[in-house]
Formats: sequence, structure tokens, C-alpha cells
Amino acid sequence: MSEQVRQNNVDRFSGFGNLYDQSRPKAPVDLINILAMYLGRPLEVIADVGCGTGLSSFIWLDHAKQIIGIEPNDDMRAVAITRWEENGRPGQLHFIKGLSYELPLEAASVDLVTCSQSFHWMDPQPTLQEIARVLRPGGVFAAYDCDWPPSASTELEQAYEALIQVAEKRASDLSESGKEAYKWPKDQHLQQIRKSGLFRYSREIVFHHWESCDADRYANLALSQGGLQTALKLGAGEIATAAEQFRVLVKREFGDEIRPILFGYRMRIGVK
Repeated sequence: MSEQVRQNNVDRFSGFGNLYDQSRPKAPVDLINILAMYLGRPLEVIADVGCGTGLSSFIWLDHAKQIIGIEPNDDMRAVAITRWEENGRPGQLHFIKGLSYELPLEAASVDLVTCSQSFHWMDPQPTLQEIARVLRPGGVFAAYDCDWPPSASTELEQAYEALIQVAEKRASDLSESGKEAYKWPKDQHLQQIRKSGLFRYSREIVFHHWESCDADRYANLALSQGGLQTALKLGAGEIATAAEQFRVLVKREFGDEIRPILFGYRMRIGVK
């Protein structure tokens, strides 16, 4: 993987950190309980790699002695630091700049490494080599993702998928040669973990979580997708129009209600 592609993947998330932070789901308590079970000892140090705006980092405040959020994108990390300040600057949580294949951590210094909605943007084998380097014996690596779109209704889910598909195609068409981001297939995460030969045990775990949602949030979930944001940044006016039409549809379906929506999660783990 070239340095240019790596930089393209980092740059993809510039310019919409606040929208991302306000719309995306927070990892459920089930995630914490599952990983604590596989770690099988008190959690002292966790590294949340590709932590974005910190949604996946703050959840560990009552469960770890030290939490290190690592994020290469300056815009996303700035939102995380702002949230950290608003939460009283908890001393056990820090956000730093870093890349998944060059983690700014000592060898055998971490109990748990997580990648929330982010491992598919990382070159998997160099990343796994680096994760194995920083994990202590018996430490756990977990890459977990939501299924998109979240479950709400047939009409909304079909419209969501159609909007994202056309936006991603338009983004690809408008991107200059050599400046496209590259996404590794999520359904190969477990295969990549096993291919590395660095973990003595690995498996996939599926779980779900209900969250409350209004019309604005559901529409903004679609707007927070990287492909749609890329198309907008590249000047695709028709995608802005399509996004607004989707918002109107969501508003008609939700009205003024706040209703539950279901996020499905798929987590691939490796135990060192």
C-alpha cells in the first residue's frame, strides 16, 4: 500500500467531525463485557486505534486505568479533544496523533487494542504486526463495525442504501487519479487476523444495540458516511439534492417522533 493511499484514507474524514460525533452510535455495554470476558484479567491499558472523535474511547472511562485514543486525522482528533475538555479532562484518557502501522506505544504495553468502524481503512497486515507488537501476552485485539443502515423500516433502509451507493459512485467518478481512498473488505477482517499468524485464538461475534433516534439524526447518519461527504466535497450538487430529498423522506416517516432503531454489530477478535 502506497503512502499516498494511506494519506487519502486519512484525509477522507476531514471536514465533518462534529456531524460524525453527533450522529454515530456509541458502542454498547455488551462490547465492554464481551472483551472483558476474553481478556480475563483487569484491564489496565487500552489503545483505541482510529478512534475518530472519541466515541469509542470515552466508553472505557470506568473500565480502564489508561485509555489512549489514536487518530491520524486532525479534524476528528480535535473534536475528541474538545469533548475531553467538556468532560473535565479525565486524567486517564489521552488523544494522540498516530498511524495504525506506526503506533506511538512501547512494546508489550497494552492489554486491549480496539478499532471501531476503522480497521477497513487500515492496511491490515502491517497494522496487525504493529498491534501484536504493543499487546501484552494474552492481550486482545478487536475490530468492530456497525451494519449500515441501522434497522428502521423497509422504505428508509432502501432509500439510505440507494443514496450511499450513488454518492460513492459519484465520489469515485470525481476523484482525481491517485487520490482515491481505499477500503479493505470488512468481511475479510477475521481472515486477515488468522492470516497474520500472530494470534492464538480468533473468532467473530455478532451482537446488537437499540438507540433512540429522531428524523434529523437518522438523516445525518447517512450524511456522516465518508463516501457521501467525499462526493459533497468534490462538488457533486446532485448528491446534495439527493441527500435533501432523503431528509424529507425521513422526516415524513418519523414525523416529530423519537423512535428506537437497531444497530447490528460484527466484531472480529484476536487473542495474542
